[in-house]
Amino acid sequence: MSSTTLLIQCADRPGLIYLITGIIYRHKLNIISNSEFVEHTLDYFFMRTEFSGTFDEGQFIEDLKTALPPDAQIRLSIPRKRNICILVTREYHCLSDLLLRHSFQELDANIRCVISNHQNLEDLTRKFDIPYHYVPHEQRTREDHEAELLQLIAPCQPEFLVLAKYMRILSPDFIHRFPNRIINIHHSFLPAFVGASPYAQAYERGVKIIGATAHFVNANLDEGPIIAQSVIPVAHTHHAKEMAQAGRDVEKIVLARSLKLVLSDRVFVYNNRTVIFD
Repeated sequence: MSSTTLLIQCADRPGLIYLITGIIYRHKLNIISNSEFVEHTLDYFFMRTEFSGTFDEGQFIEDLKTALPPDAQIRLSIPRKRNICILVTREYHCLSDLLLRHSFQELDANIRCVISNHQNLEDLTRKFDIPYHYVPHEQRTREDHEAELLQLIAPCQPEFLVLAKYMRILSPDFIHRFPNRIINIHHSFLPAFVGASPYAQAYERGVKIIGATAHFVNANLDEGPIIAQSVIPVAHTHHAKEMAQAGRDVEKIVLARSLKLVLSDRVFVYNNRTVIFD
């Protein structure tokens, strides 16, 4: 039997779990799994519940609204493949990993297209029968370039955009169109090692840990709500090229993990933080 996921976030108060599960029971639904968390510094409540059974969605939502605080955000989700568009520049590792997972049905999404400001990843993408759109940015304003991106993205109706090493800064207007729906991946050296050669800088500094961060994109560069992170150790025996390869490996794993969490409705965003039920 298919399941439904209920996601609730609201101001905390006594009895919320009792009220919510009671409504689920009255609608003769069966709880499969349940997770909840209270951010005590803010008195804010989060709950993710999977249940099975048939029900009147409109009445169910109305019953929840009546029982919960006025600020409650309530969302129902059924398991399905979400549409995504991937934006890339030149680096292949994150894109190739996602294409391979998609090909073997490991990615719970439909990759509707890949868009790039360069052509070097077109052959790779088309091997997986995924549309590839080349949108050059040279001698164009950012507004004109993004307008063409939006023309290509709109027919795909994506629920999320994935920046798989897309090396251009998106405008606030573009980001505003996809609130908490753009996912980015980058190395964990920021803000210490900025610029085009972070691994060379890391090698010179003698770092011992390499990591990656996946986050939602907001108007503050690389400062959006964090979805997933990971690190791996390196030693003085690793030169800059080896460190860069290690960085690519951890980046693709972290990006894939962040997508899995988001696509399975396990991520709540509140202020500039995330609550994740894994």
